[in-house]
Order: sequence, then C-alpha cells, then structure tokens
Amino acid sequence: MQSHLDQTFSALADPTRRAMIAHLSRGEASVSELARPFLKSMSLPAVTKHIKVLEKAGLVTKTREAQWRPCRLNAAALRDVADWTHQYQKFWEESFDRLEQYLKTAKVKENKKGKKHGKS
Repeated sequence: MQSHLDQTFSALADPTRRAMIAHLSRGEASVSELARPFLKSMSLPAVTKHIKVLEKAGLVTKTREAQWRPCRLNAAALRDVADWTHQYQKFWEESFDRLEQYLKTAKVKENKKGKKHGKS
C-alpha cells in the first residue's frame, strides 16, 4: 500500500495532472472545464481517470451540486509536499553556495589564463 506522500508525488509526476492542479489553483472548476484543454489529445474517460488519481492522492476534492460537479484544490495535501521538501532546503542552499564558490573560482582562473594569452 502506498503512503499518502507516495500517492501525492505519483499524482504530481504526470504533466496533465500538474496542469489540472495549476488550473484549480485559480479556483474551482467543473470536470468539463478541467477536461477542455486535453480533449484534443485524450478522451473524457482518460481525463476523468486523471482526476480520480488526484482525488485519491487527496489533492482534489469533487463535490456534487445538482448536475454540476465542481473540483477544488486541497491545499493541505500540497502543504505535506512542501513540508517534506523543506527538510532538504539546507542541503540545497549549501549545494548552491558551493556551486557559486566553484564558479567564482573558475571565472578567476579563466580570467588569469586569458590575460596570459592576451599578452603574447
């Protein structure tokens, strides 16, 4: 059985689902509104499967209001991803700091090398 975080990352791994999440970040939308940009490249049942994956991961909630089925983004599930990635922030910052130092050193060496060749 997949953990909740595994399901979330699995759902976010697909570009179609990420596009749906981006759409929902601007407000709720019906299934047909979410499907519209993808109907040239996939069927409505395929789009519905993508939405079900997002629902199972807890990223999207779908309700029923008469015949309209609005989908909403569940920001709490994205917060779990943010919390998990936050623990690696120090590692990334230190890595970028090391890369910045290396690039400065390489640039100084390149400038010195270029000046030597320019004098000939």
